[in-house]
Amino acid sequence: MDIFEKCERYTLADDIRAQGIYPYFHALETRQDVEVVMEGKRRIMLGSNNYLGLTTEPTVVEAGLKALEKYGSGCSGSRFLNGTLNMHLELEAELADFVRKDEAVTFSTGFQSNLGIISTIVGRNDFVICDRENHASIYDGCKLSFGKMLRYRHNDMEDLERILQSIPETSGALIVTDGVFSMGGDIAKLPEICALAEKYGARVMVDDAHGLGVIGEGGRGTASYFGLEDKVDIIMGTFSKSLASLGGYMAASHKVCDFVRHNSRPFIFSASIPPACCAVALAALRHLKAHPELPERLNALSAYAREGFRKAGLRIRESETPIVPIYTYSLENTLLKAKEVYEAGVYVNPVLPPAVAPNECLLRTSYMATLTEDLIDEAVDIIAKVLLNNE
Repeated sequence: MDIFEKCERYTLADDIRAQGIYPYFHALETRQDVEVVMEGKRRIMLGSNNYLGLTTEPTVVEAGLKALEKYGSGCSGSRFLNGTLNMHLELEAELADFVRKDEAVTFSTGFQSNLGIISTIVGRNDFVICDRENHASIYDGCKLSFGKMLRYRHNDMEDLERILQSIPETSGALIVTDGVFSMGGDIAKLPEICALAEKYGARVMVDDAHGLGVIGEGGRGTASYFGLEDKVDIIMGTFSKSLASLGGYMAASHKVCDFVRHNSRPFIFSASIPPACCAVALAALRHLKAHPELPERLNALSAYAREGFRKAGLRIRESETPIVPIYTYSLENTLLKAKEVYEAGVYVNPVLPPAVAPNECLLRTSYMATLTEDLIDEAVDIIAKVLLNNE
């Protein structure tokens, strides 16, 4: 059998293209901002994870340019060898201080962070327990580990306890959850998770990719939001969202960080974050620290959008974050509505199975602190007209 046969049999993308409702790879012609030009036309951007709008902040952009001039385009090696800049160490120290952990370790991408953390911490005879709606990178990190992955129903604490009860006392256990769930925008039940972890001798890891800069004191994330920074053992996050760059990190105790630095294959055998990306993340973090009002503005605008959708008569998936999904139900309807909204001048993301259950498909809208109420009003009006006029 030819190993490429599966490629020849794959027709789903072509089928959707033939229907004229293919939603992916729309090309940006301008910067990632509240208004963009995509494929020659102005669109209001409600599909970005640029939550604080810092991709266009002048001080952040300038930091990247200066780093490029000073250090060149790349490090040409891993952090373990020749790829550590003093700026990497600065970023790690300031991140650790910001999220109130001993130390931090940076990875080349957010996806790689979860691969590197989980596959290193979870060893043979250990168990990793995951919320079913966790990010794909968490699932892949579990697959790379030598431990056994168990899943509990989304935010279902009874199901989590049932699973914890089944784990032998002689085995290690790590509970991993998104802090803010990337598709639904809801927040993990972290107080209950931490209480169960303490009861059954497990450790807790929070993927705060969509929490940092969004919730918690000054944007410190989910653990801060619940006042549980001392109960969460590992905080993971990414630079590609609120911090307007590329890369990822883990923050934990000195011992845990040192173990990961010296044993994580995705960390040891990958080139380090390029100088410009490192400088941008550091500048964005400093900007966030200097402007704690940004997350407040972000959440006020998100609440404004939610209320606009409710008044328009749209059914949304309730959340307290800048991720506001709108139900469109079937796959075909979702792709069609995403196309019509895009053509009418708003960019949103269709959410399809397996990210959601069949017939619970969504249009995922997400917000930036740099949006205005006028732009949100315009976008809500466009989305409501498309969805309600075609129902």
